Amino acid sequence: MTEIRAVSTRNAPTVGFSTGTAAPLSQAIVHGDTIYCSGTGPLDPETRTIVSDDFATQAKQTLSNLVAVVEAAGGSRETILKCTCFVADVENFPTFNAVYREFFEGTPHFPARTTVIATPHRTGVQVEVECIAAVARP
Repeated sequence: MTEIRAVSTRNAPTVGFSTGTAAPLSQAIVHGDTIYCSGTGPLDPETRTIVSDDFATQAKQTLSNLVAVVEAAGGSRETILKCTCFVADVENFPTFNAVYREFFEGTPHFPARTTVIATPHRTGVQVEVECIAAVARP
């Protein structure tokens, strides 16, 4: 049987669903050569507070947090295969595309992607992203 391991890093926030509770999830799970990352949002890794009310700033922080988890699991920005993105307001979709394009510019490929307009579970959060990535080969 292929090993399954949970990944946790202090370089990205672990979110709770209500004050003082631990979320019933792992930041990522690695199964074989595949990394499955939970959704992450625009929180500062140390304070666990939303970095800004500005959508572009939130999107950049969310993607940085996502890559921190991927790296902790043994992958990299270049090994991200698929992203599922949740944006709270359709008006921010063009801005999200611009931030996303800039973030992945220079990688060998853009990840496959699905974007959904959805209401986040935490007030003030405007974006959340999860992904599937490959473990990097040396």
